Amino acid sequence: MNDEDAAAEVPNVFTLFQNTPNPFNPATTISYNLRKSSLISLKVYDLLGREVTTLAEGDTPAGQHRVVWNGSDYSRKQVSSGVYFYRLIAGGREETRKMLLAR
Repeated sequence: MNDEDAAAEVPNVFTLFQNTPNPFNPATTISYNLRKSSLISLKVYDLLGREVTTLAEGDTPAGQHRVVWNGSDYSRKQVSSGVYFYRLIAGGREETRKMLLAR
């Protein structure tokens, strides 16, 4: 891979995509792009704003990333059907999206 190919693979914008599938059961994929290496936090929250789980955290290189959420909380217990939010914080940016778990 040459430098031009590597540059083409790095997204030029910070993007948090809608999860797929949505609604989901039993798992869903959350994708995001980072324009530059960043300290990130990707967490899931319930409808009342309570933190359910952390999907990704720490130093993350620039590029395209995907995380699968299997509908479980910190204690690995399956959460109930309902609306959940996932929030990505990276490089001073923040974005939140809504998803629906249908058991």
